[in-house]
Amino acid sequence: MYESKRVREVGQIFKCDMERGLSSEEASGRLKQYGSNLLKEKRDKTKVALFLEQLNDPLIFILFAATAVSLFLGEAGDAAIIVTVILVNAFVGVVQEGKARRAIEALKKLTSPHAVVKRGGRQMEIDARELVPGDIVCLEAGRQVPADLRLTKTMSLKIEESALTGESVPVEKDAGFLAEDRANIGDCRNMAYMSTNVTYGRGEGVVVATGMETQIGHIAGMISEAGEEMTPLQKRLADLGRVLSGVAVFICVFLFVVAVLQKRDVGDMLLTAISLAVAAVPEGLPAIVTIVLALSVSRMVKVNTIIRRLPSVETLGAVNVVCSDKTGTLTQNRMTVKKCFADGRMLLAEEMDAHRQRELLMGCTLCNDAVLAETPEGGSRIGDPTELALLELADRYGMRREAVEKSCPRIDERAFDSHRKMMTTLHKGGQGRVSYTKGSTEEVLKRCSHILSNGRKQPVAEGMKREVLKAAGQMASEALRVLAVAMKEDAVGAEEKDLTFVGLVGMIDPARPEAKEAVAAFQQAGVDTVMITGDHVDTAFAIARELGIAAKREECLCGSDLDRMGEAGLAEAVERVRVYARVSPEHKVKIVNALKKNGRTVAMTGDGVNDAPSLKAADIGIAMGMNGTDVAKNASDMILTDDNFATIRKAIEEGRGIYENIRKSILFLLSSNFGEIITMLAAILAGMPSPLKASHILWINLITDSLPALALGVDENDGRELMRQKPRRSDENLFAHGGLACTLCFGLIIAVISATAFLQVPYSALVSRGLPVTLHNLEVMLGIPELLNKAQTHAFTVLGMSQLFHAIGMRDVNKSIFRMKHFSNSYMILACAIGIGLQVLVTEIPYFISLFGTVRLSLREWGCLAALSATPLIVHELLVLGGVAERSSRQRGREEAETETRGLAARSAQLGEGQ
Repeated sequence: MYESKRVREVGQIFKCDMERGLSSEEASGRLKQYGSNLLKEKRDKTKVALFLEQLNDPLIFILFAATAVSLFLGEAGDAAIIVTVILVNAFVGVVQEGKARRAIEALKKLTSPHAVVKRGGRQMEIDARELVPGDIVCLEAGRQVPADLRLTKTMSLKIEESALTGESVPVEKDAGFLAEDRANIGDCRNMAYMSTNVTYGRGEGVVVATGMETQIGHIAGMISEAGEEMTPLQKRLADLGRVLSGVAVFICVFLFVVAVLQKRDVGDMLLTAISLAVAAVPEGLPAIVTIVLALSVSRMVKVNTIIRRLPSVETLGAVNVVCSDKTGTLTQNRMTVKKCFADGRMLLAEEMDAHRQRELLMGCTLCNDAVLAETPEGGSRIGDPTELALLELADRYGMRREAVEKSCPRIDERAFDSHRKMMTTLHKGGQGRVSYTKGSTEEVLKRCSHILSNGRKQPVAEGMKREVLKAAGQMASEALRVLAVAMKEDAVGAEEKDLTFVGLVGMIDPARPEAKEAVAAFQQAGVDTVMITGDHVDTAFAIARELGIAAKREECLCGSDLDRMGEAGLAEAVERVRVYARVSPEHKVKIVNALKKNGRTVAMTGDGVNDAPSLKAADIGIAMGMNGTDVAKNASDMILTDDNFATIRKAIEEGRGIYENIRKSILFLLSSNFGEIITMLAAILAGMPSPLKASHILWINLITDSLPALALGVDENDGRELMRQKPRRSDENLFAHGGLACTLCFGLIIAVISATAFLQVPYSALVSRGLPVTLHNLEVMLGIPELLNKAQTHAFTVLGMSQLFHAIGMRDVNKSIFRMKHFSNSYMILACAIGIGLQVLVTEIPYFISLFGTVRLSLREWGCLAALSATPLIVHELLVLGGVAERSSRQRGREEAETETRGLAARSAQLGEGQ
């Protein structure tokens, strides 16, 4: 808005004197009107609120209902166990998910604490939060801009805005510049924005926005307005919770109808209904998923990744598009000289000759205000990135500024300004005075009367000028920032006429070497890479082409083009565009949201303040840990500790493995629950007592099943195979790819062997008494309390132990247990050992026998029940053999078809030759 208005108009709008500033009284009144120059805070959730959030789950509601009915029927023990389950789940959830929202606080830290202003005709330093619209602020190198300013005076002023715009090079500011309406932030050369840094020169500006009205304030508002979205796994688990809740309610209603029809005791059936409701709910599931994710976080640290939001771990596995900021993420955020033009030849920076190109290197070193200093910690880089790149070029050839300036001290200078577009320094050397000039190729060349070629000075001919301009054009076409260097011997002052042209240097913020490999790996894994940057389109496309992100200019789009697009046009564009340039933070969020509406699972990477809203909007936001701003880190879901784009590939591989493990754990738990439900329903419908007590089911669901489920959650996967697969759809069901068949099959097997163990006791009693085995006689035998307890103990033991055998097979449903590397998952061995020990505990220790209503088992009984419990493993092996045979048959069919095709092709070729 103000970038398109003249300084005088802005002064009239804010009623301020550009020379004297506001009076103290006027500033005080405006402070009351506009408020402090601060960012609004968002209140954090209390511990109580976080705790109550954990209880807002359909699965938990069922357990609350079961607790109430248990208490009503006087079953205090069962009620206590269920309440303990609820509290443990809630506590784990609070501990793992109770993170503070620090993005706004980090933004506040970025704001400048003090500002130099004109008040009542005097310059004074005040607290930055006391700034008001209309204040006149003075800027100089090293200061941070304290509010959004419309610049009124600029003296060689340069401001580094990469954190806000993504542009690598400091922007040269010009108070006299007038921008078009709705210009991009990066194009507003007459504006200075809050939190950016002055790197060179001086200036003044009138405050046009403070606090939440500034550009950084808008970003803060976008962050606070962005709600927390559920991850794909959370959505699937929520769907599962609703389904299981419906199943539990249906079972309770069904059993009530059965009780009425069979004229059973309603109280007994209510207890049985509780047992079945408990059986339908995998109580340990929320805690197991949370713990598996928490354990996975420690594994992610090994691949240089810190996870800030726990459920985001598995989201990585579903990512099918990575939107990356350019500066600092795909590139090194460090301007580097790539090419030079000297002695009529184009040279790579590493091909230069320190002797032949001495004057070019001298110009880069001496006509320079940056500092490369050695420190105990390593090194310090201070100054303009362009000048730092020139110093590093000279340093590569053993020419350090400190040493050169001792023999050739600076005695005069003409600072860079936007009108001359050059900088000149005068030095006193052993051969007399010499000046060096660097700047725009066209402007420097105009002032050159000679050219240095192979150590000899000769007059500039038109052909030579054309050759230099052609070389500059070639560098520019490669998105290199080009500077010309000239000199003048026997100079009187810092003159800029009759110069001798020395050469050109072309520099760029180079691509990270590992990023190209990562982009190629993403393509193989079915993941698209999209570059989103505030930089110029030529620079962005050059880097994108080098990395393999984009091949054609048509795959690039500018922020101004996005403004003209409707929703339908944007939805179509995001599927083909691979590079977005000159975009604002709002554009980034718009792109991410459009991809998400198209059904994409989006990862967004970034390191600057301008990336924070899009990091928050993406399915998973990825910040850079070394060079990223605090704002970006605190808005993200994960942080790369090595700032390496290639690390994202490793993280996605881990994410896919983690999701696969969680899916295995869930299918394992649900097959167990399905087995429990079928076992109990079948017995009840047959008019028999319940084979399992509620305490038995809770013990199996929470203790016996949980340890193998956790072991499955940390299982090793074949990473190479996972990265050859396409990403899963974000709406993919947990039961996809044969998951439902696996759950039902093994659930049915577990139910059959549990029922067999239960009925074997009354069956043996009938046989030993010489009585016929009929359904009625089985019911009569189970009416004897001692026999019922023994039968329930058998069913309880088989159900518990069969889960342990089933867990071993679930490690890989397509691989024989004889081909598995069992010692690669020591947790599974430990889980099975502990599981067997715990099962022995509840049937052999008197205290637990009375608590669970079990009976002691003989060694022979243990042997028979263990053999029966191994049935799931036998079925697993049979299914694997069948699957192998089927795959071998398909493979043979493909090979035969290929052989026949090759034979036909060969015969066709022979016929063609014969003709």
